[in-house]
Amino acid sequence: MAARSFPVRLIAVVNTVAALLHVGFWLAVIVQLRSAAPGPAPEASIPTLYGFGIADLLWSAPLLAASAVGLWRGRFWGWLLAQWCNVLYGYSLTVVFVRDFHSGELSPGGILFLPFALFGIWSSLYLWKHRRVFFD
Repeated sequence: MAARSFPVRLIAVVNTVAALLHVGFWLAVIVQLRSAAPGPAPEASIPTLYGFGIADLLWSAPLLAASAVGLWRGRFWGWLLAQWCNVLYGYSLTVVFVRDFHSGELSPGGILFLPFALFGIWSSLYLWKHRRVFFD
C-alpha cells in the first residue's frame, strides 16, 4: 500500500515521538513551575507558559498522536491531522522565536521543537505531493 511508504511511516513515527515529547516537556515545565519560588521576571511569563502548555496538551499532543495512527493506517483523516500539526508547528514556533528574539534568549522549547518544525516543512510538502494516495 502506497500510503504506508517509508516516508509516511517515518512521519507517523516522528509525530508519535513529538506527541510524547510535548507531553513530557509540558509536564516537566508544570512541575518546575509548581515547585519553584517565583521571581519577578518569570512571574510575568507564567501565564504565557501555562497557555502554551495547556494548548499543546489539549491540541498538539492529541493531534500528533491521532495523525500518527491515521497515517499508519493510510487514512485521509491521518493525512489531514498531520497537515494540521505541521501548521501548528509553524504558528507556535513563529510565536516562540519572536518572543525569544525580543527577550534576547533562545528558549528550551524553541531548541527542542525546532527540528520538528523543520521536519514539518518537509512533511507538509511530501504529504501534499502524495495526497491522492490518502483520498482513495
